[in-house]
Amino acid sequence: MTTAAKKVIGGSFLIEDIDLNEVLTPEDFTDEHRMIAQTTEDYIEGEVVPNDEHIEKLNYELTVELMRKAGELGILGADVPEEFGGLGLDKVSSTLISEKLAKGSSFALSIGAHVGIGTLPIVFFGTQEQKRKYLPDLATGKRIAAYCLTEPTSGSDALGAKTTARLSDDGEHYILNGSKLYITNAGFADVFIVYAKIDGQHFSAFIVEKDMPGFTLGPEEKKMGIKGSSTRPLFFEDVKVPKENLLGEIGKGHVIAFNILNMGRFKLAAGTIGADKEAVSLSAKYANTRKQFDRPISSFPLMGKKLAEMNIQTFVTESLVYRTAGLLDNALKDIDHTAESAGVHAAKAIAEYAIECSINKVFASEALDFIADEGVQIHGGYGFIQEYKVERIYRDSRINRIFEGTNEINRLLIPGTLVKKAMKGELPLLQKVQGLQAELLQSVPGLTFDGTLEQEAHLLDAAKKVFLLVGGLAVQKYQTKLENEQEVLSNLADIIIQIFAIESALVRTRKQILRSSEDKAENMIDMTRVFTQEAFERIDALARETLTVIDSGDTLRMQLSVLKKITKFSPIDTVSLKRKIAARVIQNEKYTV
Repeated sequence: MTTAAKKVIGGSFLIEDIDLNEVLTPEDFTDEHRMIAQTTEDYIEGEVVPNDEHIEKLNYELTVELMRKAGELGILGADVPEEFGGLGLDKVSSTLISEKLAKGSSFALSIGAHVGIGTLPIVFFGTQEQKRKYLPDLATGKRIAAYCLTEPTSGSDALGAKTTARLSDDGEHYILNGSKLYITNAGFADVFIVYAKIDGQHFSAFIVEKDMPGFTLGPEEKKMGIKGSSTRPLFFEDVKVPKENLLGEIGKGHVIAFNILNMGRFKLAAGTIGADKEAVSLSAKYANTRKQFDRPISSFPLMGKKLAEMNIQTFVTESLVYRTAGLLDNALKDIDHTAESAGVHAAKAIAEYAIECSINKVFASEALDFIADEGVQIHGGYGFIQEYKVERIYRDSRINRIFEGTNEINRLLIPGTLVKKAMKGELPLLQKVQGLQAELLQSVPGLTFDGTLEQEAHLLDAAKKVFLLVGGLAVQKYQTKLENEQEVLSNLADIIIQIFAIESALVRTRKQILRSSEDKAENMIDMTRVFTQEAFERIDALARETLTVIDSGDTLRMQLSVLKKITKFSPIDTVSLKRKIAARVIQNEKYTV
């Protein structure tokens, strides 16, 4: 497997050229990775899909039974260290598991919540005693986990939680009072990671067991999608939690919560890949079967255009997700989970890629919404009927833009985190902005591109300059008040997201060309060219809109002139390229690289 040999600083992709060997791609998977993926796929096809109808009706017993079967296969223990009863696999393996689980629809969420946000807090932040007590059972499915952060009055504002904890008079227990909302797996979970404020002030995390007196559940929520997953409120009335069940340090619950959310965002993105691929396959097969005007609808260019765009979005999502898996692998691989300092090192490693995790979450969730929507459209009226799986994919996809931090919150976090890293001296961002200003004073020679993907590489470089230009002006104007300019921050986030996406696709394709040949990488090349141009046009439009907010009059005209200088390029015929991509998808009737 190819992973980053040196430490890659989070967010550095905006200001540095990337070494191809530092980026993991799906083409780098080992035989072991493929075997794990196949094991998971076989399990989903053989055990879960045949029971889909019963799972959707909220059959707790069946869900738990199937989760325990997954535990027997090692699917639940990928992220649990071997010392504590798991397999201790790399992040690429657990990412592949998340992708392959997606075909299980709601069941995939039940497992995802258990192995991710439910188990990882103990993996990364538990004491040795907590790890020995809980992780072996969580790795096998003997016990199921849930994560409890959201409250009726605090969603995005997690630190505004009202649930309280106070130490008992004898000093042996914490007494919890309050409630939690929208808790996945609540109906059948045994172990709950619960956040509460000690003495109403110190935000902290606790491991709560379901049979602790005073702990009760509310009724199941009636949801738009993911109907087969349990979602219930929790209530705590003088619940006595042993003091040794405090997770992490008093008042440091935010360290656990935010870093586990980062991992949750990343794993969410991984899960969307499986849904993307299924939607492409279902839509291509249907388009080849459905006839109108005496010909299959796949033969109509506008249907082909949809399939091509769905395939491209899947390709880019897959590229950026596995790139991030490689980064996380490299950051987390040397942590000694038997050491008391494991939590400190884990938090630092995960926080390093908070920007990339938010990018993954936003891009992947919105790509799946687009793909699911187009899949329904290709199916026409049948896409609106529950008998067709694409209808389920459409409904289930909508939650992804809400949980693990709404996409709006993540858009604010991306540039906000970047500025903080720059202010701490972790990224030479301000120096790069100053360097760009000097560069822009020089004349730009006419550019010609003869080699494959040379123009795309130039557009990527230009996109980074656009970000430095617009981002630098925004920081210069608003300074410490930038956080109040949410529209500007959102636009900057979208520029950053598109840059990471372009680069992930471009690097993957270039690696494949070196590995095989241009002929064998033709579809990748076509998809990368289309995506890069369309993403660059979005970046240009976002930059123009943002500049009009920052400046006006002659100053605005000067900045727009500079932007035009940076973004000048010769457009390509994306319509013809999409027809070629569509033809391959239609022939293969599945996601095609």
